[in-house]
Amino acid sequence: MPTFNMAVEHFIPHVGGKPVLDELQKSLGFSNLDMEASRMTLYRYGNTSSSSIWYGLAYVEAKGRVKKGNRVWQIAFGSGFKCSSIIWRAMKIVDFDDKNPWTEEIAWFLVSGNLVGCEPFPSYFEPSK
Repeated sequence: MPTFNMAVEHFIPHVGGKPVLDELQKSLGFSNLDMEASRMTLYRYGNTSSSSIWYGLAYVEAKGRVKKGNRVWQIAFGSGFKCSSIIWRAMKIVDFDDKNPWTEEIAWFLVSGNLVGCEPFPSYFEPSK
C-alpha cells in the first residue's frame, strides 16, 4: 500500500456518503485528519455530488492549513467506472476570505477525535401543494 501522505498534504475525496468515506479511509489508510474536510462537508452540506470537492478545499483553506508548496489531491467518483482526480500545488499561503462558504462558521468546526460516526445534517422538506 503506498503512503499517499508522502506525495500530498491534503486529500479531498468526493463526498459520496458516509459508507464511501469510511471505505476510502480504511482502504487507503488515511487518518481522521486526512478525512476531516470531506466528513465536515458531508455533515454541513450533505452529498453535493462533484461540487463536494470544492467545499472540501474551501474547508482546509478556511482552517488555514494550505501552505505555500502544499499539494492538494481532489478525487471524484461518478456512476459506473468514472473517476477523476487532480493534484494542485499551492503557489502561496491560502487563507479564507468573505467568499469562502465556511467563513461564517469555521470556528464552530473544531474537530478532534473520531469522525467515523459523523452524519450529515438532517434535511426536512415540506411537500409542495
